Amino acid sequence: MFKKKGLLAAAGVAVLVLAASMLTSTSATAAANCDPFAGYKNMKGKTVTIFTSILEPELTTLQSAWSDFTKCTGVNIKIEGSNQFEALLPVRVKGNNAPDLAFIPQPGLLAKLVETGKVKRAPKAVVKNVDTYWSPSWKAYGTVKGKFYAAPFGSNMKSFVWYSPKQFKENGYTVPKTWDEMTALADKMAGNDQIAFCGGLGSGGATGWPGTDWVEQMVLREYGSKVYADWVSHKVKFSDPKIKAAMQKVADWMQNPKWVGDVKAIATTSFQDAGAGIPEGKCMMLQQASFYGNILADNGATISPTGDAFAFYLPATNDNVTVPVVGGGEFTAAFSSRREVKAVQAYLASATFATSRVQLDNWLSANSGVPLSAYKNPVDKLAATYLANPKSTFAFDASDLMPAAVGAGAEWVEFTAWFGEGKSIADVTKAIDAAWPAD
Repeated sequence: MFKKKGLLAAAGVAVLVLAASMLTSTSATAAANCDPFAGYKNMKGKTVTIFTSILEPELTTLQSAWSDFTKCTGVNIKIEGSNQFEALLPVRVKGNNAPDLAFIPQPGLLAKLVETGKVKRAPKAVVKNVDTYWSPSWKAYGTVKGKFYAAPFGSNMKSFVWYSPKQFKENGYTVPKTWDEMTALADKMAGNDQIAFCGGLGSGGATGWPGTDWVEQMVLREYGSKVYADWVSHKVKFSDPKIKAAMQKVADWMQNPKWVGDVKAIATTSFQDAGAGIPEGKCMMLQQASFYGNILADNGATISPTGDAFAFYLPATNDNVTVPVVGGGEFTAAFSSRREVKAVQAYLASATFATSRVQLDNWLSANSGVPLSAYKNPVDKLAATYLANPKSTFAFDASDLMPAAVGAGAEWVEFTAWFGEGKSIADVTKAIDAAWPAD
């Protein structure tokens, strides 16, 4: 899943195109198992529109995932993807041109849209599915001021480090289990004249967002979920010593010339290109989300524990924080209450849909009704074990929870300046705090 940074949504979002793409699912005559859809009746010929930041090839895959639903119910699902989603959706809502449904990757954006009065409360069938298959924390991210609006859709896990099993074997390296082991390995790589960590902040209008992920990893790992939540709400400011210390830990890691080479180049390297050299050993490790394997695979890499590329869990830094996991996802919000729209909402929140999509590969869900055996992608399966682990200290992507002026604005700008211009942590944090909207 891509992010925004969702813009950042599901796998395949890495293909950034300027033009929006639109696809249509229609009923067909091919055989389908209609038993799971017996409750959806009398909707033949009805159309439901969906707007999303998800682009090709994921749009086509989504069509396949819900094809039985459309065949059996007769509902026509039209989905439109745009890499300008975050900018366009509020405009469409304000102009009374909202889609029936939208996959929203940022709870902060959802909250802003709820303020317009145009977002519909989740119907009973959606509430039932979410209460059955999703943890309370995931439901909370779709809740605004105590009212539940948007069911979780896809998920992603961000606490991964990508590497090449083939290159590790060739060089005699082993996957690190602790932070100290990882830093020792990076030093060893540097001693062998290898780039230990590659990185890139470039992402078009969202340039800077990978930097927010690095800081989020450190805040959660160092201080746990309470400080993390207070940081999200600005009870703990960016200029707080704890956040500055977390950022310094990032600097010691991703701004270490011995490990990364040209620090300033990270600011201008696209996140898609950052890990391109991993299969050949041009760089050895990249901290990125579970979705990054799709980018590597699109470039011809074999994704497996023995292949060109795979991922390992980013180690914890504080033993008092158990299995810290930063993740993200999308949420299905409705701008219409027509019967067919409610039906699609309920289906998309079900284990039936989530399992169908997972079986098509390159997708991750925190839906507890999805069996691990359904995952074909080994990285997604690995990620699912962390998302489902009751011992995990899970936190949703902080910049997606923060006000858009910060999480999708000042943070991106300032973190880019931090890497590209050498701007100090003190000045970066001061500027971000100043951008926080007044209550």
